Amino acid sequence: MKAVARLRNNKGSARKARLVLDLIRGKDVEEALNILKFNHKHVSKKVEKLLESAINNWEQKNEGMRVEESELYVKEAYADGASVLKRFQPAPFGRAYRIRKRLSHITIVVDSRIQSQEMDEVSENIETEE
Repeated sequence: MKAVARLRNNKGSARKARLVLDLIRGKDVEEALNILKFNHKHVSKKVEKLLESAINNWEQKNEGMRVEESELYVKEAYADGASVLKRFQPAPFGRAYRIRKRLSHITIVVDSRIQSQEMDEVSENIETEE
């Protein structure tokens, strides 16, 4: 069973967040946490906290199962654009330069490899019986 965690209106562009999310997509949870811990990007701390939240959400959904035994991995990780704060900065000769402060929505989905393998085996057995 998968678990989802979302971070809404994160300060920073989705393009910069995608650079960090590409590093952890498909990795085991422990490896992803280590990558985020030692990454120097500003958004990596927020993504690390979000990943821990997704792990806790998974634990609450699957009571009695341990994270270490279930082989959790980052199934999906993506960043979408959010609203843009538009500001103006004074420029020479009475002009104004447009400043766009971008926000993003970050979503992380974690799932267990063991459960997904069991579900695949069950679906294969059903197909072979037909």
